[in-house]
Amino acid sequence: MDPKGAYGKLVRDRIPEIIREHGAEPVTYTADAEEYRNRLRDKLVEEVAEFLEADDSTAPEELADVLEVVHALASVLGVDVGQLEKIRENKASERGGFAERIVWTGNR
Repeated sequence: MDPKGAYGKLVRDRIPEIIREHGAEPVTYTADAEEYRNRLRDKLVEEVAEFLEADDSTAPEELADVLEVVHALASVLGVDVGQLEKIRENKASERGGFAERIVWTGNR
């Protein structure tokens, strides 16, 4: 693989092992910190797109993939899942959540 990251994509940690179990030999490398962060951002876009295309039966699985990437990005930023949840709770307390389905159309 191109160590500058022009090719390939970030995959889950067990994917090379799963590929080997199916009789192929994966070609991989470990991204440096900067590439990893960039590839996680790309992966988030990919997973959100998959979620948006999913039907109701597959949407929960796709949403779990989004959450996995969000957790990895939080870790890169030095924030653990508990801290991330606290930040979410604080924002919800200050600004609310989305449960009331309010759509803003502008001001008068």
